[in-house]
Amino acid sequence: MTLPDGSPEGARALPDPAAVDPVVLATLLARHGWVRRGGPSARYGRWTPPGDTDPGTSLLVPAGDGFDDAVDLLADAVTALSRSRSPSARSILLALAVPGDELRWRRELPGPAGAAPWDGAERLQRAARAMLVAGAKAGRTRAAYFGARLDAWAGDFLDRVLVVENGAGLTAYAPAPEGRAAVTTLVRALEALRDAVDYRRVSGGPEAFENAVQAGVSRELVQSVEELVRGATAAQLTVSWSAAAGTPGGFGDRRIALEFSPGDLPALEEAAELLERIEPAVAVTVVGIVVRLKRSDPAGPGTVRLRVLGGAEVTEVRIRLGDAAYRLAAEAHLAGTPVRVSGRLERRGGFRRLAHPRGLEPCGLEEAERERLLKTLGEGRQGT
Repeated sequence: MTLPDGSPEGARALPDPAAVDPVVLATLLARHGWVRRGGPSARYGRWTPPGDTDPGTSLLVPAGDGFDDAVDLLADAVTALSRSRSPSARSILLALAVPGDELRWRRELPGPAGAAPWDGAERLQRAARAMLVAGAKAGRTRAAYFGARLDAWAGDFLDRVLVVENGAGLTAYAPAPEGRAAVTTLVRALEALRDAVDYRRVSGGPEAFENAVQAGVSRELVQSVEELVRGATAAQLTVSWSAAAGTPGGFGDRRIALEFSPGDLPALEEAAELLERIEPAVAVTVVGIVVRLKRSDPAGPGTVRLRVLGGAEVTEVRIRLGDAAYRLAAEAHLAGTPVRVSGRLERRGGFRRLAHPRGLEPCGLEEAERERLLKTLGEGRQGT
């Protein structure tokens, strides 16, 4: 998840007019409240900003890209947007430059208008990041509690998301259609969470949270909403689908706006505790490289850390081993040989601990495969 470098708008690369679809530009202008002048059958539409935000600005946008002067007109429109004082102009340019689904978070804070606590922006960023992570993981598989599982998958998704601060809010541009699974899952999960919270507040029963897991609700998602709401009087996430990729199936033309408030916090806290408690341990057989060993007694049990190469969707696990297994792990570490071991990934500690280990043994690899895995291990060390 990347934030722009804060350079002046004119210094940032503008969208290539030749690559701008006039229909997409018109859709974005309408979405942000710009007004189109001219009849619906006209070859061109003149667009003006909403209200009196920038009375000197107007854009002439062709109805399609088949006209001889289409690129010239689009170049003029892009330039005019870059110079416009309308608050929405920057968002439109970003949506053209980074096509994707737009997710906009906003927190309403107590106190005088415009006043905000020092940590308000950081809290909003943490909540948005955690929410995107939860959506990415649930888009891959469902779980009541993920812990460290699928961290690498979610990290790859976040690397392709652009996030922009805008006053009291935050906007993320998620790649579409390639990132759609994360965003659509997030929307459906938040809708299910909203329904479950309402059910809990009315009926007094928590069972709706467990049922909502199949919609993508997880402990991580619940905690991201807690973070978003805490310290605010209200919080909202709105989603606008990519004008270029279109609306995903099953969503129609309905407006996506999800709201939570401090009154939801007791139910959210209960849900987070419940979802962690119901997630079972996972039986796995992992292959990994021993990267750390530690024991206090030269002849007793010890703890090793494996960089996981396969068998579990976590990057590292800790294992408590008896003396004989520990010695095998130490020999494998010195030789640079992967080991294979079975056990149960426990939710305690975020599924980073392998309990009840058995059958630890070095596993031979073909030389080419061994070199590939060692290269992967080296890249992982550089990233930590």
